[in-house]
Amino acid sequence: MTSTVSVTSRPTSRLRPLLTRDYVSFHQSVADGGTWLAPPATTVTVIINMADAFGGLPRAFAAGLTDTHGLVDQTGAFECVDLKFTPLGAYRLLGLPMSELTNRVVDLTDLGLGSLAERLATAAAPFEALDDVLLARAAAGPEPAGEVEWVWRRLHDSGGNAAIGALAAEVGWSRRHLVNRFREQVGLPPKTVARVVRFEELLRRLTTGGRAAEIAAACGYYDQAHMNRDFREFAGTTPTEYLARFPSVQYPWVPAT
Repeated sequence: MTSTVSVTSRPTSRLRPLLTRDYVSFHQSVADGGTWLAPPATTVTVIINMADAFGGLPRAFAAGLTDTHGLVDQTGAFECVDLKFTPLGAYRLLGLPMSELTNRVVDLTDLGLGSLAERLATAAAPFEALDDVLLARAAAGPEPAGEVEWVWRRLHDSGGNAAIGALAAEVGWSRRHLVNRFREQVGLPPKTVARVVRFEELLRRLTTGGRAAEIAAACGYYDQAHMNRDFREFAGTTPTEYLARFPSVQYPWVPAT
């Protein structure tokens, strides 16, 4: 059997707006192994392995926004810290255009954070050490444009159903300029982010129960066929198959097989 233990810690208040949740560390001493389906999400994930890397990935890495699903192999024990940043938080902390992370996994060594795993592994208070590193990065990182931040919030507040042209007009930018700046600082164009926001809400509601057609309409889908198209693109499966495989674990993944 697989046994996973998690520990959470609250980031310092100055960092909380840059993250979507508290710090979480996971420890799994044994594993059945398997392949996991990762649908797109509006978070930038940073994984720092305290022990061996898993799934053929670097020991410590950042994964940017994606516009499709992926597969993750997890076939052994692991111990890691899992961080979830907003794209604009990652833009500030990682110090590079988020478009360079889109649909990519990048070794933290290439981002100037190659010693982070060792520092956390040897620190008496690892989460406090993480606070120190991230605060220093935030102080030196680029500041997101206020217009991009505003559009990002509006897309989330609307559940991904705000019109992009109207948002561009409200911030006083052309649609093309908004798309370019948004892609640079978030990683995907606003229309794609809107679709992912809507899909995230759809997954959240579907896994709590209810009729799929009613949930699809509440999330802004025209009909169930429209929802099914996004499922095929973003998850490579159907809603029924997805829900049948959804695990009761703390990862935003579902078994692919």
